[in-house]
Amino acid sequence: MLLAHSIATLQTKLTERELSVTELLEDSLTQIKTTDQELGAFITIDENGARAQALKVQQKIDNHEPIGLLAGIPIGVKDLLSTKDVRTTCGSKMLENFIPIYDAHVVQLLKKADAVIVGKTNMDEFAMGSSTEHSAFFPTRNPWDKSRVPGGSSGGSAAAVGANQVVASLGSDTGGSIRQPASFCGLVGLKPTYGLVSRFGLVAFASSLDQIGPFTHSVEDAAYLLQAIAGHDPHDSTSYTGEVPNYINSLQEPPKKLTIALPRELFTKCIDKELKQTVQTALEKINNLNNVIIEEVSMPHLKYAMATYYLLAPAEASANLARFDGIRYGVNTKAASLQELYQKNRSLFGPEVKRRIMIGTHALSSGHYDDYYLQAQKARTVIREEFLTTFKQYDLIVSPTTPTTAFKLGEINDPLTMYLNDICSIPANLAGLPALSLPCGLANKLPVGLQLIGPAFGEQLLLRAAYQFEQLFIQDNLFCQEWCKQC
Repeated sequence: MLLAHSIATLQTKLTERELSVTELLEDSLTQIKTTDQELGAFITIDENGARAQALKVQQKIDNHEPIGLLAGIPIGVKDLLSTKDVRTTCGSKMLENFIPIYDAHVVQLLKKADAVIVGKTNMDEFAMGSSTEHSAFFPTRNPWDKSRVPGGSSGGSAAAVGANQVVASLGSDTGGSIRQPASFCGLVGLKPTYGLVSRFGLVAFASSLDQIGPFTHSVEDAAYLLQAIAGHDPHDSTSYTGEVPNYINSLQEPPKKLTIALPRELFTKCIDKELKQTVQTALEKINNLNNVIIEEVSMPHLKYAMATYYLLAPAEASANLARFDGIRYGVNTKAASLQELYQKNRSLFGPEVKRRIMIGTHALSSGHYDDYYLQAQKARTVIREEFLTTFKQYDLIVSPTTPTTAFKLGEINDPLTMYLNDICSIPANLAGLPALSLPCGLANKLPVGLQLIGPAFGEQLLLRAAYQFEQLFIQDNLFCQEWCKQC
C-alpha cells in the first residue's frame, strides 16, 4: 500500500514521476471511503480542497519549482485545529456548524510545506477523554482490533494513520492525548516541548498544558512533521524564539553515550503484567547497546502528578469554555431570559466536558482556590524541579506509555479508572517536556508503547535515540511482523 511508505520514499516517487500527487491523494480518499464507515476516524473530509492542493503541488513538481518538506503527502488534522473554510467541530455539538475564517499556525505551516490536508479527524469532545468514545458524533475504533478503542483524545488522528488512510496526522496532547493513542495503535507519537509548536488556532482545553504534535509510522516521519511545524509564531506569546535544529539530518547519528533513568514510580501496580514484561524485554535490548546505560531511580513526587493534573487541567478548561455562552461563542439559540440562554447552550456539552467544568469551577471557587488550585500549582513546580534534577544526571527518562493495551469500547465506565490511562504520560505535560511513544512490542496481541522523555527542547536527542531504538526493535522482530501485517 502506497500510504504505508515513508515520507522520504513517497517524495522520491513523486519527484521521479513514478507517482503523481493526485494518484497518492486518490489512494488516500479511496482508503478512507473503504474503511472509515467502520473506523470513524474522520469527522470531515475536504475532498475539493485536497484535490485543489494536490494539483498545485503537482504543478510545482512538473515545473521543476522548489517544493516543500511535505510535498504531496496526505495528512489528517485533529478537529480542534482551525481550518479556514473547513468545518471545525472539536467533536462537539457546540461547534457542529462552525466554519473558521483563518488557519491555525500549524495548518499554515503544513500548507507552506506543500502537504495535502485530507480532512479533520475525530476526537473526544474538546479533547477531554482517553478513548475517543466521548465524541459528540460517533466513537472511533482501533485499526488493530475494531472492538477496541484507539485511545484519546486524538483517537481519530491515530486511527487514520494506523489504518493507512493518511501518511501522517496531527493531534494535540494535554495529558497524553498523542502518546496514549499512538501506543494503542502501534504508532510513533510525539509531544514536543511546550512552546516549540505554536498553539495559535488550537481550540484550548488547558492552555498551559496543550501541545500539538504528530502521529507517524516511524521516527523518521515524526522528524519530518516536527521540522515542518516547529518554530516561533508572533501570534503565540508562549512560542519558542530560539533556533530550531535540523531534526532530519542528525537523525541517523546515534548518540555517543546515553544514560537513561527508569523511575520506579512510573512502573506502578496498575501496569498490566504482560505489558510490563514487554517493556522490560525492550529495555533489556536497549541496555545491551554499547552506548546505553539504564538505571532505576526514584522520583517520589511523580505520585502526585495525577492529582495535580486533575485539578489544574479542569480549572483551565472551565475558564476556557466559559466563552461558549451563546452570545460570544456557541450556538445562538432563542431564549426568554439570560439564564435560559445559558442553560440551553450549556446543555450542548457532553457529560465528560460538564464533569471537568464542574471540577474546575469548584477548584477555582472562593474558599477553595487556595486549598486546591494554588496547592496544585505548587505541586507542579515541585514535579518540574524533580525532572530538572534528574536531567542533571541523565539524558533521557523511560517508562511504559500506558498502563494497559487498548481496552474494548464501553469496557470502562468509571471516570477515575479512565483517568488512570494517563498515569505515565501526565508528568511530562506538567513539566512542559518533550515525550515520545515508540512501538516496542506486543502484549495480549496488541501494540505496546515505550515512552521516552527528554529535557526541554531536547527533541533532537530524543528523536536520535528513538530512531536507534526503533531499528533495534525492527531487527529483533519485537514488533515488525505484526506491524507489517497492518501495512
